[in-house]
Amino acid sequence: MGYLFTSESVSEGHPDKVADQISDAILDELLRQDPNSKVACETLVTTGLVVTSGEINTTGYVPVQKVARRVIQRIGYTKAEYMFDSGSCGVISAIHEQSEDIHRGVERESEERQGAGDQGMMFGYACRDTEEFMPLPLHLSHILLQELAAIRREGREMTYLRPDSKSQVTLEYADDNRPIRVHTIVVSTQHDPFAEENVMLETIKQDVRNILIPRVKKILNSNIAGLFDDYILHVNPTGKFVIGGPHGDTGLTGRKIIVDTYGGKGAHGGGAFSGKDASKVDRSAAYAARHIAKNMVAAGLADEVLVQLAYAIGVAEPVGVYVNTYGTSKVKISDGEIARRVEKLFDLRPGIIVRRLGLKNPIFEPTAAYGHMGRKPYKDIVKVIENGVEVDKEVEFFTWEKLDYMDAIKSEFGL
Repeated sequence: MGYLFTSESVSEGHPDKVADQISDAILDELLRQDPNSKVACETLVTTGLVVTSGEINTTGYVPVQKVARRVIQRIGYTKAEYMFDSGSCGVISAIHEQSEDIHRGVERESEERQGAGDQGMMFGYACRDTEEFMPLPLHLSHILLQELAAIRREGREMTYLRPDSKSQVTLEYADDNRPIRVHTIVVSTQHDPFAEENVMLETIKQDVRNILIPRVKKILNSNIAGLFDDYILHVNPTGKFVIGGPHGDTGLTGRKIIVDTYGGKGAHGGGAFSGKDASKVDRSAAYAARHIAKNMVAAGLADEVLVQLAYAIGVAEPVGVYVNTYGTSKVKISDGEIARRVEKLFDLRPGIIVRRLGLKNPIFEPTAAYGHMGRKPYKDIVKVIENGVEVDKEVEFFTWEKLDYMDAIKSEFGL
């Protein structure tokens, strides 16, 4: 009979994502100056106001106002009529030093002995829905909003668009978990006021159908594009979306954890990512778990994999490693045995994860919108401070998405 599964995404202009991006921009600025910075930065955004708070231990200095305004301007909140704009919003900083009780549990004389920054469990997931080994409903939800933002910035079509938007995609799956078709698409986008409100909704709906969705289909491979055959489309279902962004809803760092990960597929340990340096296993271990799961599926070990890692604060070794292949494993051993072998293949101490994935580099602002997982790894030049001098450094972004353990997994499991 099959089933339906739904995931959502939110744009870079969504208030919670504005907060996430400011938090990660502050983190990046501190890592640029001091790669050993310990950062837990939270941001609140509301009408005309940004408030940053949190705990930081660093030798660097961050100009909070400058960083926050740069992020807000990049996103597109640049007009007073939005009631939240980069040039005039207030920016308040209430950042203080990290607790010494936490610091003593994390810092060690060597990377190998570095303790976890907190207790908790983190999950990684991968499946064969897409070339990125991500669930298709979430993948499509992200692409819809990335293209909508591109249209807004190009300024040639849909010129009424404002930065805040949300999407939701419902996929129909066969009993064998194979995507059959796009069932329902929901797009809600903030927009300028229309002179004639009676034509507003129909104009936006037709533009979504005739401009946005064809652009999305061009990006997709032919198999996935072919799933857009006969779908239900809802656009701005309330009828009007002029008031939006931080003026419409208060935004907080860390409230979009399902958008950030797998759209409700697999599982989530509850910890958010943005504003946290990689000593916090909420972030680094979640990336490590995704790295493991993606490489396992790509290597042909299983069609679907969930990996759980669990830690105790101040302890380097994970207290538990769990693997679930949902009955799709291609090897004749239990998931428990697979987990034990995975633990041998991957050193999962926090300090080693940080080193393996290059998580002391200022690479996090791009993660704070459109998902931390399923993104394409790339290299770029960033400016960092070394010995008091600003220099160019080549760094890798989204390293946890690299397929660099496939051969090791194939060898270990005889694939």
